[in-house]
Amino acid sequence: MEAGAPGRRAAATAAAPGVADGWHRIGSARSCTSPDGDRTEEASIATGLKPASWAYAEDFVPEDEVLKAARARAAEVDATPIGAGGGATLRFVAALLDARNVVEIGTGCGISGVWMMRGMRSDGVLTSVDIEADHQRLAKRAFTDAGIAPQRVRLISGAALEVLPRLTAGHYDLVFCDGDKQEYPQYLEQARRLLRPGGVVAIDNSLWRDRVADSGVRDADTLAIRETLSAVADDENFISVLVPVGDGLLLAQKR
Repeated sequence: MEAGAPGRRAAATAAAPGVADGWHRIGSARSCTSPDGDRTEEASIATGLKPASWAYAEDFVPEDEVLKAARARAAEVDATPIGAGGGATLRFVAALLDARNVVEIGTGCGISGVWMMRGMRSDGVLTSVDIEADHQRLAKRAFTDAGIAPQRVRLISGAALEVLPRLTAGHYDLVFCDGDKQEYPQYLEQARRLLRPGGVVAIDNSLWRDRVADSGVRDADTLAIRETLSAVADDENFISVLVPVGDGLLLAQKR
């Protein structure tokens, strides 16, 4: 989890590249005020959904008091977790995989971990890595509040690129990446090694505040995310989809 990353995409108010004059993007949609000035028409690029529908979908699976409390604690330490829609997606993927062994890069305050563990097998184990020990202490509280047995969570405090190479190759069903954006290409390489055939890598913030789609944005974080997405798209050993929940969630299954 990256401090300062948005949990939900905000409506854009300035014209975006590729959008005609008079229009502006709202999520994946465009809107334009009619000449009489008293109504706004919205045209979706692909789905036909209005922003209200995107918000409805994001919150379709509600968070319980455990997750709400963990999210409040995360806000207190300026650690922004995955949104509810992304969390529900992770739970769904973990359930589809009947996941027994999961790696999480970026423990945060435990929100994504709780979501994933609720989809995993009852004997599943989450291995979660974070450089922020204080955040992991808050994550332990979330896991306890969620009734997750301590032996089902292995928290490792340390730099991800130092920890991941020590984990067993081909052993994991799901690898979730939500750490340092500039390290995403290296996380992908480690995920390739760690996943079993049929396993899935999930990469949060894959749209990165609407910057990834804007070719004029070239900061280091955005370039690293673009590099990662391109590497997945070009790899015949992955079957992938970029899901527009939260700040974008890339899912790729290893053949």
